[in-house]
Amino acid sequence: MAHQNPPSSIPISDPEAPQITPTLPTNPSHTSFTAKYGVQKLKNNLIFRSKWAELNGAMGDLGTYIPIILALTLAKDLNLGTTLIFNGVYNILTGVIYGIPMPVQPMKSIAAAALSDKEFNLPEIMTAGILTGGVLFILGITGLMQIVYKLIPLSVVRGIQLAQGLSFALTAVKYVRKVQDLPKSKALGPRPWFGLDGLVLAIVCACFIVIVNGAGEKNRGCCSAPEDGGLDGQRNNDESESGRKSKMNRLRKIVFSLPSAFLVFVLGIVLVFIRRHEVVNEIKFGPSSIEVMKFTKQAWKKGFIKGAVPQLPLSILNSVIAVCKLSTDLFPEKEFSVTSISVTVGLMNLVGSWFGAMPTCHGAGGLAGQYKFGGRSGGCVVLLGVAKLILGLVLGTSLAHILKMFPVGILGVLLLFAGIELAMCARDMNSKEDSFVALICTAVSLVGSSAALGFLVGMIVYGMLKLRNWSNDKPLSTIWNQKSPN
Repeated sequence: MAHQNPPSSIPISDPEAPQITPTLPTNPSHTSFTAKYGVQKLKNNLIFRSKWAELNGAMGDLGTYIPIILALTLAKDLNLGTTLIFNGVYNILTGVIYGIPMPVQPMKSIAAAALSDKEFNLPEIMTAGILTGGVLFILGITGLMQIVYKLIPLSVVRGIQLAQGLSFALTAVKYVRKVQDLPKSKALGPRPWFGLDGLVLAIVCACFIVIVNGAGEKNRGCCSAPEDGGLDGQRNNDESESGRKSKMNRLRKIVFSLPSAFLVFVLGIVLVFIRRHEVVNEIKFGPSSIEVMKFTKQAWKKGFIKGAVPQLPLSILNSVIAVCKLSTDLFPEKEFSVTSISVTVGLMNLVGSWFGAMPTCHGAGGLAGQYKFGGRSGGCVVLLGVAKLILGLVLGTSLAHILKMFPVGILGVLLLFAGIELAMCARDMNSKEDSFVALICTAVSLVGSSAALGFLVGMIVYGMLKLRNWSNDKPLSTIWNQKSPN
């Protein structure tokens, strides 16, 4: 199959993943599906090897989620309370179903269309979500998505992942360097060095996360305790220094067990109330009203042309195919299907968009970010879902008053590490030919700002290389004799 790695490929899965996320036997034929089996599977999907690790992992997706949702709330009057309620339910259900930190993210192409077009408002946003969800649902239940997944080569998938990861990282750097006007999606000028949302604060937060989490090695943040002497590269055999080494290792264990992303996010919340004391008076308790939306023919037409058409390639490639491949890479002991992922994305939008909830999807960047910070089970996103559900029911849309004062530099830091983690998936391209296709796909995707264009070019280049290799394997005389009977 196109997705099979060569035997010499570099594994990118976490060495500890099988230990952190134990599962039942993958072949259900050996176990009758009973209520007991279902309960046991539910427990395995939601198992917490480390509560702090799962809580920390839940923060890995916020660098993408908050800026988009906040911008649409302020610019297009998106019902934040309704969006949080539906997104919370989605998080809980996906955590239960998949047993991994499967993210729920806003659809980025639809959001970009809304923020760049004054005439693209809530009705167009929701119709775009319904239409996109409908297509994905049909592709899933008919099995067409599985066919597409098998036909797309791994090098093209890696190119899409690398492009998305670098795009996140570049956006994160802009968040850190420049003062942002999120509703208008533009920078207002250089960010000051000092202050409650200054460059120094962002740099300190980034350094803190690097010290705690490292570059993503085996002992990743709060996921596990460091091994004795493992970080030094070798064990010191001098028994006289064993006491000092033991104290040092205990200190390392404490530092490397800190939930870095969670602490950084809590710092941001504290700074919100320091920056603006009046924000407390602007909070109103109680959920926002949930109503069924009505759409005109013009809303359906514009939602399809300007929203669904550019969103579909991104959803198919990044929200379904890349997510399925990344899930298999990170959790090789589990089984994933593009069919189920496509169906769940479709159902989320076929339901929530009718009530004014922002169209959502799964995303490889969100999965990489949550994994980076310690998410290893469905319990990670269940925690996040419960938090969204509570905030949506208790604070509703008034939560926007808090989020708009949240330091954007800190969001940029969280988004930066999520982007880097996703981009690093491309490191298993160990042949020059695969790397060439992946980089071509990445370059076109970034320059053209279109995953669909990058995918198309990547597939063409991949086909040309395969044709070239096939022709090299056969002498020209043989090819000519096959074409001519004489």
